[in-house]
Amino acid sequence: MTRNLVVTALVATLMAGFVLAYVSLVPIQAQIDMPGMPLSGQDNGMAAMTATGPTVPPVKGYTEGEEIRFIHTEASDPQVAQMLTDMMGSPVLLVPSLAQAPDAILANVYVFTNGIRGEGPFGFQSDVFDHPPGAEGYSPLRAVYLVTWTNDGVAGELKSAAEVKHTEASGAVTIQRPGAVVNMPFLTWPGGQR
Repeated sequence: MTRNLVVTALVATLMAGFVLAYVSLVPIQAQIDMPGMPLSGQDNGMAAMTATGPTVPPVKGYTEGEEIRFIHTEASDPQVAQMLTDMMGSPVLLVPSLAQAPDAILANVYVFTNGIRGEGPFGFQSDVFDHPPGAEGYSPLRAVYLVTWTNDGVAGELKSAAEVKHTEASGAVTIQRPGAVVNMPFLTWPGGQR
């Protein structure tokens, strides 16, 4: 019986040594596999370990009456791509072929050309999206619709596609589709996030 205890203790010691050796090698392996990550001991925690390199800044928008975050990655129109690049300080790539995407694979984004000052590309309220992730018709590819208040004095902040359409039906705004398509994946949405 004492022999079994000695063998068990020996196995436990060897296993503990193996685990310690493996754990001590993990940061080295992580450094080999993930260039740009700080070496073990250079930082005080995993939370600060982020990849170095370019980041795409998130943008505030609205869908279904709620605030969301999204990014711009590509645009079909050179002026739109340049405007979004200047706005975000991050390149939005020009991909003219996006304009040829069929309507069946596009969702809509409403961009305001006047009204309440805000964070939108023209300096007015944030963009409004229909079909968030999880809803039928979601697509990151968005047909751009320009929304213009007919009277700035009655402008209000709209936070859903239904509000935009209702406001158009009342005659308070006009909506125009210039033909631009922008890839605008959501980062957060009602009830979810990436």
